[in-house]
Amino acid sequence: MTEPTMTKESTDKVTAIKRLRSLFERGRPVVMGVLNVTPDSFSDGGQFVSVKAAVDQALAMQGAGADIIDIGGESSRPGAAPVSSRSEQARVLPVIEAIRQRSDILISIDSYHADTARLAIDAGAEMVNDISALRFDEGMADVVKESGVPVVLMHMLGEPRTMQDDPHYEDCVEEIFAFFEERLARCKQVGIDRDKIILDPGIGFGKRLEDNLVILANLERFKQLGLPLMVGASRKAFIEKLNPTAKIAGDRLGGSVAAALTAVAHGADIIRVHDVAATVEAIRVFDAIRRVSW
Repeated sequence: MTEPTMTKESTDKVTAIKRLRSLFERGRPVVMGVLNVTPDSFSDGGQFVSVKAAVDQALAMQGAGADIIDIGGESSRPGAAPVSSRSEQARVLPVIEAIRQRSDILISIDSYHADTARLAIDAGAEMVNDISALRFDEGMADVVKESGVPVVLMHMLGEPRTMQDDPHYEDCVEEIFAFFEERLARCKQVGIDRDKIILDPGIGFGKRLEDNLVILANLERFKQLGLPLMVGASRKAFIEKLNPTAKIAGDRLGGSVAAALTAVAHGADIIRVHDVAATVEAIRVFDAIRRVSW
């Protein structure tokens, strides 16, 4: 694999939103590769805890077609206990710095800690993926505003430790839509530009099986807000509920690809996945078929 050369434009935070828009303008979904540098993530915990293993995985995902690498240092699996921002930073910052020395791929920091996000951006990250939608740390809004990087606002019912205890909705799609409206109003209030915001309905985060399925089938509702939509259904537990033989997260490739293609069909702009090569291949075939004119 030929590693990309660094350019001033690609490492300038001011251009991050321009780079992301250029990806959207290609006319096909953006693929975000998941890189968990944690010992306890639900799918790949412990696999990429060394800097070398993490960098090798990032470059492999880029070579397989990933457009963005999303780096997380704290597990958000159901029941996960929070970690300190200092521990999180010790995991993610060396990896971001090492990747940036070898690649100009867009790097996203998956964190809800403001101080982690700020340091990650200084180290080379160009995007913030906040599972709390700026709710867990009041300082995160300032970090996003001051840095000018794109931000993902994700819906979650409760917090990782308790989100799957007994989630309940009267109408999950409309309740998530209302949540997005409230978060967008908050972003406007604090001065975050709307054109830098991406929405994520949070598949698997405080959702029952039926909620996840309804969300995936009705993504067009969230597109009415006029913003890019990200979907991360990769290897999630709802796939096992549909296929009980897939008890191990790594065995959920078929279900993950099916969910990804469903999300693309219903308007998702970014697909967040663990299995980049298989997803990229599936999307290319799917996209080629739906572009055929009869």
